Amino acid sequence: MEEVYKKSVELHEEMQGKIEMVNKIPVDSKEKLSLVYSPGVAQPCLEIEKNPERAYDLTIKGNTIAVVTNGTAVLGLGDIGPLASLPVMEGKAMLFKKFAGINAVPICIDSKNTRHIIETIRRIAPSFGGINLEDIAAPESFEIEEALQDIGIPVFHDDQHGTAIVTLAAMINACKVTGKKLTDLKVVINGAGAAGIAIAKLLRCFHIDSPLCQSVKTLIVCDSKGAIHRFRNDLNKAKTELLKYSNFDDVEGDIHEVIKGADVFIGVSKGNILNKEDIKNMAENPIIFAMANPTPEIMPADALEAGAAIVGTGRSDFFNQINNVLAFPGIFKGALKARASTISTEMKLAAAYAIANSLENPTADEVIPSALDTSLAEVVAQAVEKAAHSERELEKQIAEAEAEMND
Repeated sequence: MEEVYKKSVELHEEMQGKIEMVNKIPVDSKEKLSLVYSPGVAQPCLEIEKNPERAYDLTIKGNTIAVVTNGTAVLGLGDIGPLASLPVMEGKAMLFKKFAGINAVPICIDSKNTRHIIETIRRIAPSFGGINLEDIAAPESFEIEEALQDIGIPVFHDDQHGTAIVTLAAMINACKVTGKKLTDLKVVINGAGAAGIAIAKLLRCFHIDSPLCQSVKTLIVCDSKGAIHRFRNDLNKAKTELLKYSNFDDVEGDIHEVIKGADVFIGVSKGNILNKEDIKNMAENPIIFAMANPTPEIMPADALEAGAAIVGTGRSDFFNQINNVLAFPGIFKGALKARASTISTEMKLAAAYAIANSLENPTADEVIPSALDTSLAEVVAQAVEKAAHSERELEKQIAEAEAEMND
C-alpha cells in the first residue's frame, strides 16, 4: 500500500489536481465573444428570468451537480477538514464525468455547524441541477439532507443511500444464487453510522410504501458497544429511531453473540472484527458483505473457508466489490434527465433492481456488476428517470382527482 500512496501523491502533484473546466465553444472571434458574453448573453438571461426552467436548457445547470462536504467523515481518515478532503471530492467529480458524463464541482465548506452548511447549500443551489452530499459525519448528515429536500433540486447523501442501494442489489442476487428469500433473512449490520442506518431502513422497508420493497424478516444493528436495543441509555436520536424497525426482541451482546444464526452479515464500520468461528456460527450458506475499507471485517478467504456461500467487500482487488460507483452516476443522470426535485425511495429501489437485473446469471463470485462497467450508468439512469416520470404522473392524477372532488 505504501507504494500506492507514494504514486498517488506524485500523480496529484504532477497534474496539480485531477479535474479542470473546459470551454465548449472556442472564443476566437469578435462574433463568438458577442454571443457567449456581452451583449448577446443578455437574452439567455432574460429567457431564464421569464421561465426559470429554461436554465436547464441554456446553462450548465441541466448537467451539473455539486459534490459538497465539510470533511468530517472522509473514507477511513475521519475528520480531516474541508481542505484535506478536496482530493476525494475531485475524485468523486471524476467518477461522475467518467461514468455518467455529468459535470461535478467540489464544494468544501469550512463549518461543522449544520445550520451554516444548510444555508450555504441553499444559497448556491441555483447554479446546480443536484447536490451530492459526501463524507459528512452522522448524525449531522441526516439533518442536513432532510432539511434540504425542499430546495427544488435533488439532494442525495451518497454515503447513506448509494451504499444502501448497491448493498440491496447485491443481496437480491445473493438470494438468487443461494436460493434464499429476502423475506426470510435474518440480517446483522455492524456499524450504525450513515451507511448502516440507510441500509437498515431500506432492508426493512421503513416508511416505504412500494411493491418493489421486500422487508427482510429480522434485523439487528450493532455499534462499537454491541447490539442496539431498548435497554441502552446511550443512544442518539438516529440510533433510537432504529428501534422502530429493528431488534424487536431486544437481543443483547457483542457482534460475536448477535451474529449467531444470522443469514447475512453486513459490515460498514471497522476491519478485523470477525473470525472463522463467527462464520461457522451463522446459518447455513451465510452471505457476508464485509465492506470496511481498507481492511474488511474478515478476509474473503477466511470467510469462504469457514463456510460462507458468498463474500463481498468494498475493495477492487477482491471479487464482488460493493461500490457506490455502481449507483450514484446513474441515479443523478436519471434525476437530471427527469428534472426531478428529489430522489425518491421509488427511484432508489428502481436503481437497486436495475443494478441487480443487469446480471442475467449471477454467481457466487459475481453477485454485483464490475465497478468499471461504464454501460451500467445508462441502465440505472433509464430506470430512475422512468420511476420519476411515473411518480410525477401519479401525483398529477391524484391532484386532478382531488380537484374534481372539491368542485
